[in-house]
Amino acid sequence: MAVDFLYPPYEVIRNMDRCISCRACERQCANEVHKYDVDFGHMVSDESKCVNCHRCVSLCPTRALKIVKTDHTFKENANWTGKAITEVYRQAGTGGVLLSSMGNPEPYPIYWDKLLINASQVTNPSIDPLREPMETRTFLGKKPGKIVRDETGRLVPNLAPQLELSIPVMFSAMSYGSISYNAHASLARAAQALGIYYNTGEGGLHQDFYQYGPNTIVQVASGRFGVHKDYLNTAAAIEIKMGQGAKPGIGGHLPGLKVGPDISRTRMIPEGTDAISPAPHHDIYSIEDLRQLVFSLKEATNYQKPVIVKIAAVHNVAAIASGIARSGADIIAIDGYRGGTGAAPTRIRDNVGIPIELALAAVDQRLRDEGIRDQVSVVAAGSIRSSADLLKAIALGADAVYIGTAALLALGCHLCRSCQAGKCNWGIATQRPDLVRRLNPDIGVQRLVNLVTAWDHELKEMMGGMGINSIEALRGNRLMLRGIGLNQKELEILGVKYAGE
Repeated sequence: MAVDFLYPPYEVIRNMDRCISCRACERQCANEVHKYDVDFGHMVSDESKCVNCHRCVSLCPTRALKIVKTDHTFKENANWTGKAITEVYRQAGTGGVLLSSMGNPEPYPIYWDKLLINASQVTNPSIDPLREPMETRTFLGKKPGKIVRDETGRLVPNLAPQLELSIPVMFSAMSYGSISYNAHASLARAAQALGIYYNTGEGGLHQDFYQYGPNTIVQVASGRFGVHKDYLNTAAAIEIKMGQGAKPGIGGHLPGLKVGPDISRTRMIPEGTDAISPAPHHDIYSIEDLRQLVFSLKEATNYQKPVIVKIAAVHNVAAIASGIARSGADIIAIDGYRGGTGAAPTRIRDNVGIPIELALAAVDQRLRDEGIRDQVSVVAAGSIRSSADLLKAIALGADAVYIGTAALLALGCHLCRSCQAGKCNWGIATQRPDLVRRLNPDIGVQRLVNLVTAWDHELKEMMGGMGINSIEALRGNRLMLRGIGLNQKELEILGVKYAGE
């Protein structure tokens, strides 16, 4: 019926003077936007299928294409926006839940952009990172509360298992299934080359990637997909996923159409079946239950691997983190509300959770107030976009950060936010063999290495400008931050002063 008609959100503009009908756009578009019209002898476009992934624009040899946001609009209304009206029409027509991918796109405050970094001047001179040593190496895990010596005075080793990072950055959890084999390979190989870690997500570990075990964090989620003894023992660390920033309080769902033979074997589920992980772990309903799983995993791996507990940033996150620190976990990963995902209910992605900046500051302060900050490391996640965000996260109390969307952007993602369709034109969020081949792992590895190496250089330059020569001296050093455009309560939670103070 006519009410169901929605004008396409994007328009494909083709310069017919430049178009040579080479049909490259037709071959490259998995959404079948472009085709050659034999009767008229030129290319045409079905804009209703366009997701604005820019694949056709990028590969057009004559630059004949561009994609623009349509100027078609509903009658102006500050409350009932075109987006709100469109979503009502879609749900009225289908009765279904709206699905979205990647991070929260709503115009909520981005606190990273409201924090400025202090710099050294006269009495506290800056440091030249080109000529003076700068230490960005980081260790994640429990730190001993005291030095222990035997009767001869020799040190007694009492350091819990640690993760050693050359730079305080790790690739966050993205499962094989939600992303392609080539994307997973790129992350694994880049982590090995950089001396950092990547996270398998909740989809198990493909047999081909066991060789990267020393740089792998494996995940134990509510569905327990692909979890077995070899999987746990291959990894450098184990992460219990209690929640994630893009969809706090709910489980995961990988559609059966993505579960081919390889993914079936890796996840240990029947081919073609939906992989649905429940919202809670059905054996965890208290901190005591969580403690039992933490020590079960440590027992299974002979107490040789740190255990991470990943939680979504929610309103009582500081109290939750305090309980996790007492549960025996070595590392807490906190995922903010702008964290990305392959698929999430739109309403949850856009309305549930809190910013990672506020959650991180609250957790760090709570652990310090309770005198247990050294019992656990803290990893921040959820839209770390640059080395400046990385530095600010560490100054707010993080030991390291996870990056997911930034890593996918390095691989070629154009944030078209249609991952749930499985038709990623860039070979990342897809299982179609013809599309997967578009991502060359050799190139992907180099681009990821380039990104993290660039961030490392910038981090050292900013630290040098602050007069700080090590991550240890930066961690939790909120005196080096100043806020702008923030109210008193926000400044209080973040623990920073206003610019000019």
